[in-house]
Amino acid sequence: MKYVLAAFAFACGLTACTQKPAPAPAPATAAPVPKAVAAAPAPTTFSPPAESAIPAGPLGDVIRQGRDIFTDTPTHAKAYVGNGLSCSNCHLDAGRQANSAPLWGAYGVYPQYRKKNGKVNTFGERLQGCFRFSMNGKAPPLDSAEMVALETYAWWMATGAPVGKKLPGAGYPKAGFKPPQPPDYARGETVFRNNCALCHGDDGLGRQVAGRNVFPPLWGPQSFNWGAGMHQLDNAAAFIKANMPFSRGNTLSDQDAWDVAMYMDAHERPQDPRFDGSVGETRRKYHDTPMSLYGTEVQGHLLGSPTGMH
Repeated sequence: MKYVLAAFAFACGLTACTQKPAPAPAPATAAPVPKAVAAAPAPTTFSPPAESAIPAGPLGDVIRQGRDIFTDTPTHAKAYVGNGLSCSNCHLDAGRQANSAPLWGAYGVYPQYRKKNGKVNTFGERLQGCFRFSMNGKAPPLDSAEMVALETYAWWMATGAPVGKKLPGAGYPKAGFKPPQPPDYARGETVFRNNCALCHGDDGLGRQVAGRNVFPPLWGPQSFNWGAGMHQLDNAAAFIKANMPFSRGNTLSDQDAWDVAMYMDAHERPQDPRFDGSVGETRRKYHDTPMSLYGTEVQGHLLGSPTGMH
């Protein structure tokens, strides 16, 4: 499979012109010296309130409920999950950590139009999508206790953040993040063995203790499904570069991050819930981008094939 990577060229020029002085210049006032313009301050990452600042009383109780759902979703939202993942597996530090799609960076930019489902989504609808795709489950009703708690937790996390503005550290840092070479499965396997297998297992199926994830599966039946945003190479590579290996973000090279994202996303996982019986048609409708490996053949296997996971 070939990937077309955009290349950018920048050019700048400086033109100067001179003018012959007049033979008898009239007296003139010296031109004012322009004042120095202070450099714009570098963008700083928003800081959410400390957990100790959660208020007492009924409002604080719901905020804490939302935090508990976020950090242990299978326990506190059991009816709506189809795997063992928690929200905090991809949104690190209970949704606080910059460059791992923190809650404080998402709450204030909704409602917004999403190409994924072709309509304007509220924040609650965006959360419903997480349950359907990343959690491989079903969407909680917008007025359910679980959804109200998650939205309240996100609202509290964004205390003091501007509304309608994308903040530094929100989402995953994808802008301008391109690999020097097209992502490669074999190189990615080497990166995985050297940097990821210790936590996620040689088989990529994660580490569990007493039936609960200590480190999440990256593929297989308990991972996110083919509709989740993390199955796209650019999302996975940006997340990995900024945050992985755990607690050692930004230690992999750009190429290594893209290669291991390729390796991870080239493994089978649960079917896209929008699957209509045809892998090719489902790709055409929902995965028609070089960032998605769904419906492509890798290592002799058609990814997304209903023949089963391997």
